[in-house]
Amino acid sequence: MQFIDLKSQYENLKDEINTNIQNVLNSGQYMMGDYIQQLEKELAEYVGVKYCVTCANGTDALQLALMAWNIKQGDAVFVPSFTFYSTAEVVSLVGATPIFIETDPKTFNMDSNHLEKAIKDIISEGKLTPKVIIPVDLFGQPADYNQIINIAHKYNLYVLEDGAQGFGGSINEKMACSFGDIATTSFFPAKPLGCYGDGGALFTDSEEFYQLLISLRVHGKGTFKYDNVRVGMNSRLDTIQAAILLPKLHAFKEYELDKRNQYAKLYTECLKEYVKTPYVPNGYVSSWAQYTILLNSEDERNYLQQKLKEKDIPTMIYYPTPMHKQSVYKDYSFHLDELKKCEAISKTCLSLPMHPYLDNETIVNIVNILTTILKEYRNYG
Repeated sequence: MQFIDLKSQYENLKDEINTNIQNVLNSGQYMMGDYIQQLEKELAEYVGVKYCVTCANGTDALQLALMAWNIKQGDAVFVPSFTFYSTAEVVSLVGATPIFIETDPKTFNMDSNHLEKAIKDIISEGKLTPKVIIPVDLFGQPADYNQIINIAHKYNLYVLEDGAQGFGGSINEKMACSFGDIATTSFFPAKPLGCYGDGGALFTDSEEFYQLLISLRVHGKGTFKYDNVRVGMNSRLDTIQAAILLPKLHAFKEYELDKRNQYAKLYTECLKEYVKTPYVPNGYVSSWAQYTILLNSEDERNYLQQKLKEKDIPTMIYYPTPMHKQSVYKDYSFHLDELKKCEAISKTCLSLPMHPYLDNETIVNIVNILTTILKEYRNYG
């Protein structure tokens, strides 16, 4: 059994993918070819924004946005502690300071109440200047943008939406990657929309930000290749990856997102009496990058994971260590006593197989084995 079944996806799409790859090879346009422009156009239309800029990966996308806003040393950037390292890494890379925010245990996303408190505390302390909020659409579900955007406006902050896992999600039919002043996504193969290597994209409605991003992704170029007007990056998406992503995007829109939601619903119906299942607020749609449950304890989680492995059912722990506990931030000391929920979640979370090429029978089998193991543990553990 595959945790994410990319082989089955390829079998369904290989004729179009192979044709597109051959077209790139025939054209010789390996960098910034026609498929790049087509992909950017279709991505922007799907998300519902004016502009899309592709780049080399999702981490670069976040860094490019911070560079466009000239975020630097002395600036505070607010990030969730319960997420992948790159969200904080890019803040440190540009010289700014990440301020870690607590997690809402219902949604796994940034706690907007703790966010505002942290902003107020940073202002009161007077050592750093608040500049950016980076909400993460964790596991496929958009963050609490109604509250976050209000807070951003109140304190005159940018919102950088990290939609690496959220592409395809929505709130009241407004798509993920359209909520931030700039939004980003990742095309890492395991993401809801993934290529066969690394890739990323940025989204915005701002002409000013769009022009800056176009420049920054190619060495800060000006009007032509050898006119460099700012310090930038070398972060272009390969044309072959764009050629692969186009048929994947079409499948994602036509049936894959619906399948993800169908299988997530079945998981929840079968598991809700045994574990804490994911919560999706009214009006929200998740793209289910992961289906993550919470167990009663770390010991129970570890026991279940091991027993499922023995039954050839793969699982993953996203994420075993919150950001503020990472070794790289060992000297971090800002309000650590307020980050206990994400610490607890990291000890009890477990992600189950989730992809559009599952079937009901497979999910019911997973659930039956999982619940049998839990009953044994809870009776005799």
